[in-house]
Amino acid sequence: MAKRSSLFLRIIEGKKLPAKDLTGSSDPYCIVRIDNETIIRTATIWKTLSPFWGEEYNVHLPSTFHSISFYVMDEDAISRDDVIGKVTIAKDVLRANPKGVDSWMCLSEIDPDEEVQGEIHLQIEICGDGSMRQLRCHVFEARNLARRDLNGASDPFVRVQYNGKTQETSVVKRSCYPRWNEVFEFVLDETGTENALHVEVWDWDLVSKNDFLGKVAFNINKLLAIQQKEGWFMLLPDTARRSETEENLGSLRLQLRLRDESVLPSSYYQPLTELLFQSVKTTNNDGKWNLLALIDEVSTAENRQEVATNLVKLFL
Repeated sequence: MAKRSSLFLRIIEGKKLPAKDLTGSSDPYCIVRIDNETIIRTATIWKTLSPFWGEEYNVHLPSTFHSISFYVMDEDAISRDDVIGKVTIAKDVLRANPKGVDSWMCLSEIDPDEEVQGEIHLQIEICGDGSMRQLRCHVFEARNLARRDLNGASDPFVRVQYNGKTQETSVVKRSCYPRWNEVFEFVLDETGTENALHVEVWDWDLVSKNDFLGKVAFNINKLLAIQQKEGWFMLLPDTARRSETEENLGSLRLQLRLRDESVLPSSYYQPLTELLFQSVKTTNNDGKWNLLALIDEVSTAENRQEVATNLVKLFL
């Protein structure tokens, strides 16, 4: 006997979403995923931070599924769509509420480890003598960067920050394996107050905000002991940026109801199948409706499957 789950879900509306576009608004839509498989995409609601969708779905799921996730996205015409946030609901939560769930749920930020990938080739060194030593950062190249644009690539550039000053490389268009070979120099802070050099990789966007691709930080005190450091460095997520925005992502109103079903061997349904076939063969000389014609008359295309399911349950 096979088992499956039937899920009714209604994506109603969102509120207090963050602005992702330069116009101060967003163009939100939702993606629904069962575990890691995308099954639904809603319509896009243009230029609003309080979208209303009101879309309903009935989906059949394997009994082995673990969770359902709702991703709120901001559609962009030129660059890759932005992720606003997500809501994840475990199967155990749905089973614990047999009458269903109907509530506002706060959006949480996507795990930055899911969004950051790749490495950057750098050389960091201390140059000069005396009281005016220089901190030099040579940015060579990067590889396997995340793809942020609709063309399947990114337009990466590097931002180097030290002691309150920022310098940037040129933008390399349409590449996840960019080469810069650019050198930046900063006056070394001999007081030891500024102890970190930050190297960030960004995807440049013409219309929307630039997308963060990852960062590397270097401890200057440790660098003073070895004078130079070179190699490929893994890009890491910015946990500080995540904590600053985590509470301002808005919320999503959802309705969900999970129902577990069992599918019996085909022999159990054979008598009903024969009854339906018999009704088709029967000649209606007396003007009476046969069973299939009656079902067709009283149901619509939208609810015909539900009527058939209930008929099977009654028969069994």
